[in-house]
Amino acid sequence: MLYYHLLSLFYMKFLFSKKLSLFYTLGFVLITAFGTYFLTSFIENKENEKIIEMAQASSSCAYKVERLEGYPLIKPLLFVDDVCEGDALVPLKVQINTIIENYKNYQGVTTASVYLKDFSQNEWMTINEEEKFEPGSLFKVPILIAYLKMNEEHPGVLDKDLLYNQPFNIGKNVAYSSKSIQIGKSYKVRELLKYMIAYSDNNATALLNNNLKSETLIKLFKDLELEIPNVSAKQYFFTAKQYSLFMRAIYNASYLTINDSEFAAELLSKSEFNDGIRKGVLASVKMAHKFGEAGTPIEKQLHESAIVYYNDKPYLLTVMTKGKDNASLSKLIGEISSVVYKNNSAN
Repeated sequence: MLYYHLLSLFYMKFLFSKKLSLFYTLGFVLITAFGTYFLTSFIENKENEKIIEMAQASSSCAYKVERLEGYPLIKPLLFVDDVCEGDALVPLKVQINTIIENYKNYQGVTTASVYLKDFSQNEWMTINEEEKFEPGSLFKVPILIAYLKMNEEHPGVLDKDLLYNQPFNIGKNVAYSSKSIQIGKSYKVRELLKYMIAYSDNNATALLNNNLKSETLIKLFKDLELEIPNVSAKQYFFTAKQYSLFMRAIYNASYLTINDSEFAAELLSKSEFNDGIRKGVLASVKMAHKFGEAGTPIEKQLHESAIVYYNDKPYLLTVMTKGKDNASLSKLIGEISSVVYKNNSAN
Protein backbone atom coordinates (compact mmCIF):
# COMPACT_ATOMS: atom_id res chain seq x y z
CA MET A 1 0.00 0.00 0.00
CA LEU A 2 2.90 2.38 0.74
CA TYR A 3 4.17 1.61 -2.76
CA TYR A 4 0.98 2.97 -4.32
CA HIS A 5 1.09 6.13 -2.23
CA LEU A 6 4.68 6.86 -3.28
CA LEU A 7 3.87 6.09 -6.89
CA SER A 8 0.91 8.46 -6.87
CA LEU A 9 2.99 11.27 -5.39
CA PHE A 10 5.66 10.73 -8.04
CA TYR A 11 3.16 10.84 -10.88
CA MET A 12 1.34 13.85 -9.45
CA LYS A 13 4.62 15.74 -9.42
CA PHE A 14 5.34 14.53 -12.94
CA LEU A 15 1.93 15.50 -14.27
CA PHE A 16 1.90 18.96 -12.80
CA SER A 17 5.48 19.57 -13.89
CA LYS A 18 4.43 18.80 -17.46
CA LYS A 19 1.33 20.99 -17.02
CA LEU A 20 -0.96 18.32 -18.40
CA SER A 21 -4.69 18.86 -18.48
CA LEU A 22 -6.88 18.55 -15.42
CA PHE A 23 -8.71 15.66 -17.16
CA TYR A 24 -5.59 13.50 -17.24
CA THR A 25 -4.69 14.48 -13.72
CA LEU A 26 -8.09 13.48 -12.33
CA GLY A 27 -8.00 10.25 -14.34
CA PHE A 28 -4.67 9.29 -12.87
CA VAL A 29 -5.85 10.07 -9.33
CA LEU A 30 -8.92 7.86 -9.80
CA ILE A 31 -6.88 5.00 -11.24
CA THR A 32 -4.43 5.25 -8.35
CA ALA A 33 -7.25 5.31 -5.81
CA PHE A 34 -8.94 2.24 -7.30
CA GLY A 35 -5.60 0.43 -7.50
CA THR A 36 -4.87 1.16 -3.88
CA TYR A 37 -8.35 -0.05 -2.86
CA PHE A 38 -8.13 -3.32 -4.75
CA LEU A 39 -4.56 -4.01 -3.57
CA THR A 40 -5.60 -3.37 0.04
CA SER A 41 -8.61 -5.66 -0.32
CA PHE A 42 -6.42 -8.36 -1.85
CA ILE A 43 -3.93 -8.18 1.04
CA GLU A 44 -6.71 -8.21 3.64
CA ASN A 45 -8.33 -11.24 2.00
CA LYS A 46 -5.02 -13.07 2.04
CA GLU A 47 -4.55 -12.30 5.72
CA ASN A 48 -8.08 -13.47 6.46
CA GLU A 49 -7.42 -16.70 4.59
CA LYS A 50 -4.35 -17.28 6.78
CA ILE A 51 -6.37 -16.63 9.92
CA ILE A 52 -9.08 -19.02 8.75
CA GLU A 53 -6.52 -21.67 7.89
CA MET A 54 -4.93 -21.32 11.33
CA ALA A 55 -8.32 -21.53 13.00
CA GLN A 56 -9.23 -24.59 10.96
CA ALA A 57 -5.92 -26.25 11.86
CA SER A 58 -6.53 -25.48 15.51
CA SER A 59 -10.14 -26.64 15.48
CA SER A 60 -9.15 -29.92 13.82
CA CYS A 61 -7.79 -30.99 17.24
CA ALA A 62 -11.19 -31.99 18.52
CA TYR A 63 -12.01 -33.16 22.03
CA LYS A 64 -12.32 -36.85 22.77
CA VAL A 65 -15.13 -37.62 25.21
CA GLU A 66 -15.30 -40.97 27.01
CA ARG A 67 -18.44 -42.05 28.84
CA LEU A 68 -19.44 -45.08 30.89
CA GLU A 69 -21.71 -47.56 29.18
CA GLY A 70 -24.13 -50.07 30.70
CA TYR A 71 -26.79 -47.79 32.15
CA PRO A 72 -30.28 -47.57 30.63
CA LEU A 73 -30.82 -43.81 30.83
CA ILE A 74 -27.47 -42.17 31.55
CA LYS A 75 -23.89 -42.20 30.31
CA PRO A 76 -21.64 -40.83 33.07
CA LEU A 77 -18.70 -38.73 31.91
CA LEU A 78 -15.27 -40.35 32.41
CA PHE A 79 -12.71 -38.20 30.60
CA VAL A 80 -12.57 -35.22 28.25
CA ASP A 81 -9.30 -34.81 26.36
CA ASP A 82 -7.98 -32.66 23.57
CA VAL A 83 -6.84 -35.08 20.87
CA CYS A 84 -3.64 -33.07 20.37
CA GLU A 85 -0.86 -32.49 22.87
CA GLY A 86 -0.75 -29.06 24.51
CA ASP A 87 1.33 -26.45 22.66
CA ALA A 88 2.39 -24.87 25.95
CA LEU A 89 4.03 -28.15 27.00
CA VAL A 90 6.24 -28.48 23.91
CA PRO A 91 9.34 -26.78 25.43
CA LEU A 92 9.02 -28.95 28.54
CA LYS A 93 8.70 -32.05 26.37
CA VAL A 94 11.91 -31.17 24.54
CA GLN A 95 13.71 -30.63 27.85
CA ILE A 96 12.54 -33.97 29.30
CA ASN A 97 13.43 -35.84 26.13
CA THR A 98 16.96 -34.40 26.30
CA ILE A 99 17.28 -35.65 29.90
CA ILE A 100 16.14 -39.14 28.88
CA GLU A 101 18.60 -39.27 25.98
CA ASN A 102 21.46 -38.26 28.29
CA TYR A 103 20.55 -41.06 30.70
CA LYS A 104 20.39 -43.51 27.81
CA ASN A 105 23.84 -42.44 26.64
CA TYR A 106 25.62 -42.23 29.99
CA GLN A 107 23.55 -43.80 32.81
CA GLY A 108 22.63 -47.24 31.51
CA VAL A 109 18.96 -46.43 30.91
CA THR A 110 17.44 -48.47 28.09
CA THR A 111 14.25 -46.50 27.55
CA ALA A 112 11.74 -44.32 29.37
CA SER A 113 8.22 -43.05 28.79
CA VAL A 114 6.44 -40.06 30.26
CA TYR A 115 2.84 -38.92 30.47
CA LEU A 116 1.98 -35.50 31.91
CA LYS A 117 -1.51 -34.15 32.48
CA ASP A 118 -1.95 -30.53 33.55
CA PHE A 119 -5.33 -30.57 35.29
CA SER A 120 -5.61 -26.79 35.60
CA GLN A 121 -5.27 -26.24 31.82
CA ASN A 122 -6.53 -29.67 30.73
CA GLU A 123 -3.41 -30.07 28.58
CA TRP A 124 -1.27 -33.16 28.22
CA MET A 125 1.87 -34.47 26.57
CA THR A 126 3.61 -37.80 26.27
CA ILE A 127 7.07 -39.10 25.37
CA ASN A 128 7.72 -42.52 23.84
CA GLU A 129 3.99 -43.14 23.80
CA GLU A 130 3.99 -46.64 22.28
CA GLU A 131 6.52 -48.27 24.63
CA LYS A 132 4.95 -50.84 26.98
CA PHE A 133 6.12 -51.84 30.44
CA GLU A 134 5.34 -54.43 33.09
CA PRO A 135 3.53 -52.46 35.79
CA GLY A 136 4.74 -54.41 38.82
CA SER A 137 3.14 -52.90 41.92
CA LEU A 138 1.44 -50.22 39.83
CA PHE A 139 -1.19 -52.91 39.22
CA LYS A 140 -2.25 -52.51 42.85
CA VAL A 141 -4.13 -49.32 41.96
CA PRO A 142 -6.67 -51.05 39.67
CA ILE A 143 -7.08 -53.70 42.39
CA LEU A 144 -7.84 -50.87 44.85
CA ILE A 145 -10.39 -49.36 42.47
CA ALA A 146 -12.00 -52.77 41.89
CA TYR A 147 -12.41 -53.36 45.64
CA LEU A 148 -13.97 -49.96 46.17
CA LYS A 149 -16.35 -50.64 43.28
CA MET A 150 -17.25 -54.00 44.87
CA ASN A 151 -18.02 -52.17 48.12
CA GLU A 152 -20.26 -49.71 46.29
CA GLU A 153 -22.23 -52.56 44.77
CA HIS A 154 -22.23 -54.66 47.96
CA PRO A 155 -21.77 -52.41 51.02
CA GLY A 156 -19.77 -54.04 53.78
CA VAL A 157 -16.98 -55.48 51.63
CA LEU A 158 -14.37 -53.17 53.19
CA ASP A 159 -15.28 -54.37 56.69
CA LYS A 160 -14.97 -58.06 55.85
CA ASP A 161 -12.25 -59.92 57.82
CA LEU A 162 -9.66 -61.93 55.88
CA LEU A 163 -7.30 -64.37 57.62
CA TYR A 164 -3.67 -64.48 56.59
CA ASN A 165 -2.87 -68.05 57.59
CA GLN A 166 -0.08 -69.05 55.25
CA PRO A 167 2.66 -67.27 53.29
CA PHE A 168 2.25 -66.74 49.57
CA ASN A 169 4.80 -67.75 46.98
CA ILE A 170 5.14 -64.27 45.48
CA GLY A 171 8.15 -65.15 43.34
CA LYS A 172 9.46 -61.58 43.28
CA ASN A 173 12.67 -60.04 44.53
CA VAL A 174 11.78 -56.51 45.53
CA ALA A 175 14.27 -53.70 46.06
CA TYR A 176 11.83 -51.47 47.91
CA SER A 177 9.94 -52.98 50.85
CA SER A 178 8.13 -51.67 53.91
CA LYS A 179 5.59 -53.06 56.40
CA SER A 180 3.91 -56.42 55.84
CA ILE A 181 0.95 -58.29 57.29
CA GLN A 182 1.66 -61.06 59.82
CA ILE A 183 0.80 -64.76 59.52
CA GLY A 184 -2.00 -65.88 61.81
CA LYS A 185 -3.71 -62.51 61.97
CA SER A 186 -7.02 -61.38 60.50
CA TYR A 187 -7.33 -58.05 58.74
CA LYS A 188 -10.28 -56.07 57.49
CA VAL A 189 -10.22 -55.41 53.75
CA ARG A 190 -9.75 -51.66 54.33
CA GLU A 191 -6.62 -52.44 56.39
CA LEU A 192 -5.28 -54.72 53.68
CA LEU A 193 -5.84 -51.97 51.11
CA LYS A 194 -3.67 -49.67 53.20
CA TYR A 195 -0.90 -52.28 53.40
CA MET A 196 -1.16 -52.83 49.64
CA ILE A 197 -1.05 -49.14 48.67
CA ALA A 198 0.86 -47.29 51.39
CA TYR A 199 3.43 -50.02 52.07
CA SER A 200 3.19 -51.87 48.73
CA ASP A 201 2.91 -55.18 50.61
CA ASN A 202 2.75 -58.10 48.20
CA ASN A 203 1.31 -60.47 50.83
CA ALA A 204 -1.63 -58.17 51.48
CA THR A 205 -2.09 -57.89 47.71
CA ALA A 206 -2.09 -61.67 47.26
CA LEU A 207 -4.66 -62.09 50.04
CA LEU A 208 -6.86 -59.44 48.45
CA ASN A 209 -6.46 -61.03 45.02
CA ASN A 210 -7.74 -64.34 46.38
CA ASN A 211 -10.99 -62.64 47.37
CA LEU A 212 -11.39 -60.30 44.42
CA LYS A 213 -14.27 -60.71 41.99
CA SER A 214 -12.46 -61.00 38.67
CA GLU A 215 -15.49 -59.71 36.76
CA THR A 216 -15.26 -56.39 38.64
CA LEU A 217 -11.62 -55.97 37.62
CA ILE A 218 -12.40 -56.99 34.04
CA LYS A 219 -15.26 -54.47 33.87
CA LEU A 220 -12.92 -51.72 35.10
CA PHE A 221 -10.52 -52.37 32.22
CA LYS A 222 -13.38 -52.57 29.75
CA ASP A 223 -14.88 -49.31 31.00
CA LEU A 224 -11.52 -47.56 30.59
CA GLU A 225 -11.16 -49.07 27.09
CA LEU A 226 -8.04 -51.00 28.05
CA GLU A 227 -7.05 -54.50 27.00
CA ILE A 228 -8.90 -56.98 29.21
CA PRO A 229 -6.38 -58.65 31.53
CA ASN A 230 -6.00 -62.39 31.76
CA VAL A 231 -6.27 -62.85 35.52
CA SER A 232 -4.17 -66.01 35.39
CA ALA A 233 -1.42 -64.49 33.22
CA LYS A 234 1.94 -63.73 34.82
CA GLN A 235 2.47 -60.54 32.83
CA TYR A 236 0.45 -57.57 31.72
CA PHE A 237 1.71 -54.46 29.95
CA PHE A 238 0.82 -50.75 29.99
CA THR A 239 2.00 -47.62 28.27
CA ALA A 240 2.48 -44.62 30.54
CA LYS A 241 -0.56 -42.94 29.03
CA GLN A 242 -2.74 -46.02 29.50
CA TYR A 243 -1.77 -46.50 33.10
CA SER A 244 -2.50 -42.86 33.86
CA LEU A 245 -6.20 -43.51 33.24
CA PHE A 246 -6.51 -45.18 36.66
CA MET A 247 -5.03 -42.17 38.46
CA ARG A 248 -7.16 -39.79 36.43
CA ALA A 249 -10.31 -41.77 37.24
CA ILE A 250 -9.52 -41.36 40.95
CA TYR A 251 -8.73 -37.64 40.67
CA ASN A 252 -11.82 -36.91 38.57
CA ALA A 253 -14.07 -39.07 40.81
CA SER A 254 -15.50 -40.26 37.50
CA TYR A 255 -15.56 -44.02 38.18
CA LEU A 256 -16.05 -44.32 41.93
CA THR A 257 -18.19 -42.21 44.21
CA ILE A 258 -16.69 -38.97 45.48
CA ASN A 259 -16.14 -40.46 48.94
CA ASP A 260 -14.48 -43.60 47.58
CA SER A 261 -12.31 -41.57 45.20
CA GLU A 262 -11.22 -39.43 48.14
CA PHE A 263 -10.49 -42.58 50.16
CA ALA A 264 -8.37 -44.00 47.32
CA ALA A 265 -6.43 -40.75 46.90
CA GLU A 266 -5.84 -40.55 50.66
CA LEU A 267 -4.37 -44.06 50.69
CA LEU A 268 -2.12 -43.15 47.75
CA SER A 269 -0.98 -40.02 49.59
CA LYS A 270 0.39 -42.28 52.37
CA SER A 271 2.79 -44.11 50.04
CA GLU A 272 6.20 -44.42 51.70
CA PHE A 273 8.15 -44.53 48.44
CA ASN A 274 10.37 -41.44 48.22
CA ASP A 275 12.99 -42.47 45.64
CA GLY A 276 11.25 -41.16 42.54
CA ILE A 277 8.86 -38.30 41.85
CA ARG A 278 9.03 -37.13 45.46
CA LYS A 279 12.72 -36.25 44.98
CA GLY A 280 11.72 -33.48 42.57
CA VAL A 281 8.87 -32.05 44.65
CA LEU A 282 9.02 -30.05 47.87
CA ALA A 283 8.25 -32.16 50.94
CA SER A 284 5.43 -29.76 51.88
CA VAL A 285 3.56 -30.48 48.62
CA LYS A 286 1.07 -33.33 48.94
CA MET A 287 1.19 -36.21 46.46
CA ALA A 288 -1.00 -39.24 45.77
CA HIS A 289 1.36 -41.74 44.18
CA LYS A 290 2.25 -45.36 43.54
CA PHE A 291 5.48 -46.94 42.36
CA GLY A 292 6.14 -50.28 40.72
CA GLU A 293 9.21 -52.39 40.00
CA ALA A 294 9.49 -55.22 37.50
CA GLY A 295 11.86 -56.58 34.86
CA THR A 296 14.72 -59.08 35.15
CA PRO A 297 18.13 -59.11 36.87
CA ILE A 298 19.59 -57.97 33.55
CA GLU A 299 17.08 -55.21 32.79
CA LYS A 300 15.27 -53.55 35.69
CA GLN A 301 12.03 -51.64 35.41
CA LEU A 302 11.04 -48.88 37.80
CA HIS A 303 7.91 -46.75 37.43
CA GLU A 304 5.89 -44.20 39.33
CA SER A 305 2.63 -42.36 38.79
CA ALA A 306 1.74 -39.36 40.96
CA ILE A 307 -0.91 -36.69 41.31
CA VAL A 308 0.99 -33.64 42.57
CA TYR A 309 -1.22 -31.16 44.41
CA TYR A 310 0.79 -28.02 43.74
CA ASN A 311 -1.34 -25.04 44.86
CA ASP A 312 -4.06 -24.41 42.29
CA LYS A 313 -2.08 -26.14 39.52
CA PRO A 314 -2.28 -29.88 40.21
CA TYR A 315 -0.85 -32.28 37.67
CA LEU A 316 -0.42 -35.98 37.00
CA LEU A 317 3.01 -37.32 36.12
CA THR A 318 3.66 -40.93 35.12
CA VAL A 319 7.22 -42.07 34.39
CA MET A 320 8.03 -45.63 33.32
CA THR A 321 11.64 -46.73 32.86
CA LYS A 322 13.91 -49.63 31.91
CA GLY A 323 17.63 -49.92 32.58
CA LYS A 324 20.51 -51.75 34.20
CA ASP A 325 19.94 -50.67 37.82
CA ASN A 326 17.30 -49.08 40.04
CA ALA A 327 19.67 -46.35 41.22
CA SER A 328 19.94 -44.72 37.78
CA LEU A 329 16.23 -45.27 37.08
CA SER A 330 15.10 -43.63 40.32
CA LYS A 331 17.51 -40.77 39.67
CA LEU A 332 16.01 -40.29 36.20
CA ILE A 333 12.45 -40.27 37.58
CA GLY A 334 13.50 -37.71 40.18
CA GLU A 335 15.16 -35.46 37.61
CA ILE A 336 12.13 -35.55 35.31
CA SER A 337 9.92 -34.78 38.30
CA SER A 338 12.11 -31.81 39.26
CA VAL A 339 11.92 -30.31 35.76
CA VAL A 340 8.13 -30.68 35.64
CA TYR A 341 7.72 -29.21 39.12
CA LYS A 342 9.94 -26.20 38.37
CA ASN A 343 8.13 -25.59 35.09
CA ASN A 344 4.76 -25.73 36.86
CA SER A 345 5.83 -23.41 39.68
CA ALA A 346 7.34 -20.90 37.21
CA ASN A 347 4.14 -20.49 35.19
